[in-house]
Amino acid sequence: MARRRGRTPRRQCGTMIAHARLIESDPGFRVRLMALEEAINARMSLAPTVPKLRTVKVLVHVVYRSAEENVSAAQINSQIAALNRDYGAKNVDQSHTPAVWQGLVGDARIRFRLAGVRRVTTSETSFSTDDQVKALSPPLTPQRLLNLWVCTLGGGLLGYAQFPGGKPATDGVVILNTAFGTLGTAAAPFDLGRTATHEVGHYLNLHHIWGDGGLVCTDSDYVHDTPNQEGPNYHRPTFPHVSCHNGPNGDMFMNYMDYVDDAAMVMFTAQQRARMHATLAGPRSGL
Repeated sequence: MARRRGRTPRRQCGTMIAHARLIESDPGFRVRLMALEEAINARMSLAPTVPKLRTVKVLVHVVYRSAEENVSAAQINSQIAALNRDYGAKNVDQSHTPAVWQGLVGDARIRFRLAGVRRVTTSETSFSTDDQVKALSPPLTPQRLLNLWVCTLGGGLLGYAQFPGGKPATDGVVILNTAFGTLGTAAAPFDLGRTATHEVGHYLNLHHIWGDGGLVCTDSDYVHDTPNQEGPNYHRPTFPHVSCHNGPNGDMFMNYMDYVDDAAMVMFTAQQRARMHATLAGPRSGL
């Protein structure tokens, strides 16, 4: 990942850029999103239960120009392990969750299994959110597999995902190769595999915790147990960080759907779990 000298890199997610482009290019996408959201809300309104454990199969596309970009099998396996750790609430650093929210932390009841690896060479030096990397290695049965592309991304971008309801030809998640997994080319402060934890959250229909509406206090992430916050947090904030009159506890910046460093994000909430499982029961049921 390209970094400016003298500046600490901060998380940049391109999901909403890709999302806005899909809305503009596909007239039916907005209609499908509204219908999906109504169905998901209906499922989430049912009496809460412990969801069935779901296993998602992952096909990894490694798109590379240099030998360094051709990430190893060990690095790929480390990313699958990191996803299972975070979604299974097996991360030891979940203890960093402030006491007021520890009761919301639990196993998301979602696991991931590597289904295969495709390796494709390219002459491109980097990619953006325009899905060109997916054209080089098209997704395989995206209704049944989480397709995940690993490549070099430009402009400081760490990754992006496609929300449910988009085109099958571009469905999946893209991750920067130096923010992928926990070894090999993975580089601090994004070397705990949590860029994929964040982006797969989008793929399973979670929004940024501040709601994607910019620096406002009226937007929502469509779950009820995350406090409103003004916008993204970066690096490693100190608790409490108050915005939008959400004191005394402030922002839930340690949530996987904020923009903090890997070492500072440690948890999903109960309602985020419910939203992901409502998605797995609906638009992602083929997984």
